Amino acid sequence: MVQKRLERIRKERKEKLEEWRRRGISPYPPAFPKKDSCLQVKKKLGKKVVTAGRIMAIRGHGRIAFFDLVDDSGKVQIWFQENKLGKEKFSLLKLLDVGDFLGVKGKVVKTKAGEVTVDVDDFQILSKSLRPLPDKWHGLKDIEERSRRRYLDLLVNPQSKKTFVLRSKIIAAIREFLDKKGFLEVETPTLQPIYGGANARPFVTHHNALDIDLYLKISDELYLKRLIIGGFEKVYEIDHDFRNEGIDKVHNPEFTMMECYWAYADYHDMMKLTEELFAYVAKKVLGKTTINFAGHRIDLAPPWRRMTMFAAIKKYLGWDAEKITDEELKRKLKEKKISIPGGYNRGLAIAKLFEEIEPHLIQPTFITDFPKETTMLCKLHRDNDSLIERFEPYIAGWEVGNGYSELNDPLLQKKFFQEQVERKAKGDQEAHPMDEDFIEAMEYGMPPTGGLGVGIDRMVMLLTNRQNIRDVILFPTLRPRQ
Repeated sequence: MVQKRLERIRKERKEKLEEWRRRGISPYPPAFPKKDSCLQVKKKLGKKVVTAGRIMAIRGHGRIAFFDLVDDSGKVQIWFQENKLGKEKFSLLKLLDVGDFLGVKGKVVKTKAGEVTVDVDDFQILSKSLRPLPDKWHGLKDIEERSRRRYLDLLVNPQSKKTFVLRSKIIAAIREFLDKKGFLEVETPTLQPIYGGANARPFVTHHNALDIDLYLKISDELYLKRLIIGGFEKVYEIDHDFRNEGIDKVHNPEFTMMECYWAYADYHDMMKLTEELFAYVAKKVLGKTTINFAGHRIDLAPPWRRMTMFAAIKKYLGWDAEKITDEELKRKLKEKKISIPGGYNRGLAIAKLFEEIEPHLIQPTFITDFPKETTMLCKLHRDNDSLIERFEPYIAGWEVGNGYSELNDPLLQKKFFQEQVERKAKGDQEAHPMDEDFIEAMEYGMPPTGGLGVGIDRMVMLLTNRQNIRDVILFPTLRPRQ
């Protein structure tokens, strides 16, 4: 029934399209001299204006008609009068539909009802729409349909458009914050001969001319560290990363990441930078540092709570990560049906079991001092070499970033790379590959450095109160239609 109705409407609109052409009028002209936005029109009472937009409503009353015209600044009413336009010109209105683009010229007046309106002297069709827009109140509510047809979602769901305007402002505020702190924005390659910087499975592609496989970047880390070695002291990049992983409410295979590196800093400095960044962006974009998210009132103002991973486990799970035996850890893994790719590893087991705690971390919290096995790019802890100087910030039960005191010992780094190669051989598909070129760069000397990565999509979700990552990515990855 719906499909038949759609085909009928398309047939009627295509007939109107041909009627425009029969009358010698192009329904798709190359340009229009728009001078005033709909918002500007409303401020020009008594003046002549030239504006354009999409028709979103049509109301006819015999020899007069009122349309609602919408552009990206807002909506304005336009008024057509047969005795002013002439019978032939006025008759063209019947060839227009909701969804068409229209350019108009006229004087801004107020109607008897007090609405600011353009009294049209002349108009021009700019684009004929062949499909009807979804009903504004009932259509396109399903999140998958909104993601597949984002262009319609933006047209009929004002909140969706507002979210993406805020996303742009959030990214601009991140840049402003880092620029003010003296960081230099740089670019690193998306196609890489060796992927690295995180534990993740990559997407693989092939370069025909060189006849080599290349990988879409999973992280910016190793190239940004090369820049620190090369003499830059503060660098950052905001870019898409790609990880060949599952899709859920907080994961998309293509996502936006901000990574920054700061010479002579450590993970304490990077934690301070993180909480200052979130507070600055919230204040800049929302005008406040408190947000409401999924029923929680969350305060982003520094200082944030700090808690070691072992302390968090003791507080929320009730067992001591330092004293628990390997046998007990293996039993807990079995109970939770958790497997460790590449075989049992004590540090990775503790980190996996820690994930049960995440939903409790609603207010901003830094979880610090991870087992050393959780990443091979981080400096060993200055007070306990079984741990590393790593932190993850949590908000609303989500991990929203990752930071370290970066490992700068090339010999130890090579040893850790080799351990990862061995884990990969045992079946851990997310283990880090060996990168001899990066080791060679480190051997020229890398200063003490702090690093930070922040997931932009999750930050946007928090600041716009959206619970699904697809609501903050304009074109998320979706399964093809059957």
